[in-house]
Amino acid sequence: MSWFKRIKEGITTSTREKKETPEGLWYKCPSCKNIQPSKEHSDNYYLCAKCGYHERIGSAEYFNILFDDNNFTEFNTNLISGDPLKFVDTKKYTDRLADTIKKTDLKDAIRTAFGEVGGNNLVICCMDFQFIGGSMGSVMGEKIARAIDIAIQKKYPLLIISKSGGARMMESAFSLMQMAKTSAKLTQLAEAKLPYLSLLTDPTTGGVTASFAMLGDLNIAEPGALIAFAGPRVVKETIGKDLPKGFQTSEFVLEHGFLDLIVPRNELKAKISQILEFFKN
Repeated sequence: MSWFKRIKEGITTSTREKKETPEGLWYKCPSCKNIQPSKEHSDNYYLCAKCGYHERIGSAEYFNILFDDNNFTEFNTNLISGDPLKFVDTKKYTDRLADTIKKTDLKDAIRTAFGEVGGNNLVICCMDFQFIGGSMGSVMGEKIARAIDIAIQKKYPLLIISKSGGARMMESAFSLMQMAKTSAKLTQLAEAKLPYLSLLTDPTTGGVTASFAMLGDLNIAEPGALIAFAGPRVVKETIGKDLPKGFQTSEFVLEHGFLDLIVPRNELKAKISQILEFFKN
C-alpha cells in the first residue's frame, strides 16, 4: 500500500549541480602514484613527498630555486634559429619553431643569465625540455658560447643545467658542430681558470652528453636522471642483451665513475654555494 500519491504531473526534484575539480590542484607522482596538492609539490622543489621522485622542471623553476631572491639578469634573449636546410618532416621547421615559441613563450631550448647564488656570482645556462625536447641547435651553441664570453669577461664561474634529447635533427650538421664549438669555448674558460659546473638532469642524452654536459670541473646529477648517449632501448636492440638494473640512471653512472656527486634538488642551492666557496678559496 502506498502512503503517498503524486497528484500533479511534471514535478521534478532539484539536485545540486555536480562540481568538477579544477585542473592542476593535485599532483600524482608517476613513480609511486602518491597524490598530493600541487602547491605542496611545487613548494617542495617539485619532489614527490613520498618517494622523492624529481619531476622535470624548466629554466624558470631552476632560476627561482638557485638565484638569490630570484634576482638575475638574463641576456641574449632574442636569438631564434634559422632554417638553412629548408627542413620539412611532418611540418616545416619554420612552422614548428613558430608553434613552439607561441606554445612555450621561449625563443629556444636554453636560457642564459647571471646573478648571485648564496652570495656568489654565477653564470647559469639552463635548458628547457618543452622546447623541441631540449634539442641542441645552433642557437643553443651560440648562447652557451656567449655565456662563456660573459663569464670570462666578468670572471664568474659557469653552471650549465642540461636536460636534452640531443642534437636537433632539423639542423643536421649545424647542430652537430655545436658539440665542437661549446667544447672549444669551455677550453677558453679553463684557460681563464674559471670553474665550470655541469648539472645533468632527466634526461641528458645524445650530443649534449657527448660534449659539454660531461666536461665539467665537477659533474653533478639529480637522483634518478637518465644520462646516456644512446637511450636504453637503442642499446638493448644493438647489443641484443638485457641491460643491468638501473642502467644509465645517475646512480649507475656515478658508480661507474662518470659523475662526481648526486645532489637532490632541495639541497642543490646549498651544495652549489658550498662548491663556489671552495673554488673561490
